[in-house]
Amino acid sequence: MSRTDILSEIKKAEADADAKVEKAEADKKTAVAEARRDSVKRIQDAEAEMRGNYESAIAAEQKALNEKREEFLAVGEKEARSIEKSSAKNIQKVNDFLIEEFERTINVAS
Repeated sequence: MSRTDILSEIKKAEADADAKVEKAEADKKTAVAEARRDSVKRIQDAEAEMRGNYESAIAAEQKALNEKREEFLAVGEKEARSIEKSSAKNIQKVNDFLIEEFERTINVAS
């Protein structure tokens, strides 16, 4: 092989090596870009799942609180009816007492 042939082979090998390096760089950039897209998608998916879990947990707690509230209201209404019933019995006694006191006051003043 002549010196020219050897130099041609070397230039060809260098050109092939440069092409491989460029392809590797392009592949690297593509892989990095794809990894970034993938990581952004994973983050978005995780955030969406977290929001869904948060909202469902809030809804479950709200439902439990509403049930407790209804229980407390039912107990309160029952107690209120009981108090109203017992106070209705005493209204006549109070009216009679007030009338007696008023009459006594009038009788004392006359």
